[in-house]
Amino acid sequence: QVQLVESGGGLVQAGGSLRLSCAASGRTVSSYTMGWFRQTPGKEREFVSAISGYDGSTSYADSVKGRFTISRDNAKNTVYLQMNSPNPEDTAVYYCAARPGAVVAVVTRGYNYWGQGTQVTVSS
Repeated sequence: QVQLVESGGGLVQAGGSLRLSCAASGRTVSSYTMGWFRQTPGKEREFVSAISGYDGSTSYADSVKGRFTISRDNAKNTVYLQMNSPNPEDTAVYYCAARPGAVVAVVTRGYNYWGQGTQVTVSS
């Protein structure tokens, strides 16, 4: 089993920056694909970004491309989401997810493990 704990959420002004962290425990996730998703009330959870555990390749939703950066520190068993120039539309609960293997999945059903989420609120 893999446990995921997100941190770093909070209130940020539009145009600022924020870094989310996702610490994994229970198993080394260096070979896992790690993803970030987000959800707002009444909407389905949507893909934000993911990073492969095989070659470090990344994928981003069009809405965050060029503003957000996903990275991982395998020594710390942690994945990050650097959010630069956020806007109010980025306000959501952000979830970390993990799946064994190299495939960078962009749908929720592709992931086996989920964190509890961290709230990000972007003020205008």
